[in-house]
Amino acid sequence: MTTEVRVPTLGESVTEATVATWFKQPGDAVAADEMLCELETDKVTVEVPAPAAGTMGEIVAKEGDTVGVDALLATIEAGEGAAPKKEEKSEAKAEAPAASGGSDTSGDSIDVMVPTLGESVSEATVSTWFKKVGDSVAADEMLCELETDKVSVEVPAPAAGTLTEIIADEGATVQAGGKLAVMASGDGAAAAAPAKSEDAPAAPAASGGSGKDVENAPSAQKAMAEKGLSPDQVQGSGRDGRVMKEDVAKAAAAAASAPAASSAPAQAPRAPVSADDASREERVKMTRLRQTIAKRLKDSQNTAAMLTTYNEVDMTEVMALRNEYKDEFLKKHGVKLGFMSFFTKACCHALKEVPEVNAEIDGTDIVYKNFVHMGIATGTPTGLVVPVIRDADSMGFAAIEKAIGEKGARARDGKLSMAEMQGGTFTISNGGVYGSLMSSPILNPPQSGILGMHKIQQRPMVVNGEIVARPMMYLALSYDHRIVDGKGAVTFLVRVKEALEDPRRLLMDL
Repeated sequence: MTTEVRVPTLGESVTEATVATWFKQPGDAVAADEMLCELETDKVTVEVPAPAAGTMGEIVAKEGDTVGVDALLATIEAGEGAAPKKEEKSEAKAEAPAASGGSDTSGDSIDVMVPTLGESVSEATVSTWFKKVGDSVAADEMLCELETDKVSVEVPAPAAGTLTEIIADEGATVQAGGKLAVMASGDGAAAAAPAKSEDAPAAPAASGGSGKDVENAPSAQKAMAEKGLSPDQVQGSGRDGRVMKEDVAKAAAAAASAPAASSAPAQAPRAPVSADDASREERVKMTRLRQTIAKRLKDSQNTAAMLTTYNEVDMTEVMALRNEYKDEFLKKHGVKLGFMSFFTKACCHALKEVPEVNAEIDGTDIVYKNFVHMGIATGTPTGLVVPVIRDADSMGFAAIEKAIGEKGARARDGKLSMAEMQGGTFTISNGGVYGSLMSSPILNPPQSGILGMHKIQQRPMVVNGEIVARPMMYLALSYDHRIVDGKGAVTFLVRVKEALEDPRRLLMDL
């Protein structure tokens, strides 16, 4: 029986990849889920596991070939070639508890692995361990928390037992499917932990040697060969100093800029700091989420022709309607009636008239979306995230309020999945909850528009020739001037203003 190895889904908007490295050759025995090759896209590196055990057959896509999603990479022939490896592995596992515990009554060894991190995410950073070596843990009890550039992932205990070894310490970078720790189950679990803790002091001495026997990432080795760099010239950021592909890119960039730096006056990256000031500073490494936020926002400024137009809206009618129906709304729907549902409905209404604000650029094409997946920017303790409410244009006020409440709670608890933050077509950002009177929001690429809400403030306004106090809010629409003209942007903002100042227009589709 022949099993086909095909290119997996590469992530949103990614359609092709390059075969970087083959870890197996024709005739090699492979186990199920063993890594066969590594693919590189313009965003991430993707490892391709074996879909079944067997013997490596034909390699269809060679190293350096460009392949599309679901393209055939290789074949695996069913056979007994992989069986001996698996048996040897199981024998080694069976011997391991006896060796560490010194007795055949030790519990079984259980590996704690990195879970699936989400589409297009191949690595994470260990942010916090909730347990230490020797601690007893219950099944599904949280052991540690991983941080990717998009979400935080909690790792539960696969079974009850004792934590005997932590392989990936806090701050270490781990790959999807990698090993995080080892547990012991059964009666021998408690005995295994002290033996491991006695051996622990020897670990620093082993790591303190000058020799480096850590295997670098295959993609990094290939990149070093292409750029003519040796491993000694690259500072690894991976676990135990493992050199990653991005480390090679940094080293190459530094080498290229060195001649220019020597001929030009040196410019310090930060101003000199006195010893007294330095002692009062605190240096904290940016989280992966914060690094991604910084990169995406700067990329947005560098890519889009971003412009912001402003208007103001009289919130009198919306506030009156909300006060009149909020109790009845809560009683019937079980959720409070807020302002966000009004703004969401008003934006969906305006996007139908000005569809280019709901579009995106793909190369030399403009992709118009005949639906609205509304992103709601949400501040969390770890940074800004944008959960997406899908098909918001077909939802009522109650459904929108429930979705916003649920997504917001999940965002603050770090429970959002990657899928819940992808695919948005337009975004609303409410800086008013923090007291902002006016700001210019930055686009959330590849979207072409984002609406900024602000603080509601009583201001004197001229109404029918008289000066009266009105609850006013400044609105800001940032848009990509490459596909949205000034007329379209202003029209969109005026339609939002009109819908909010007279909510009946939403019912009449005016």
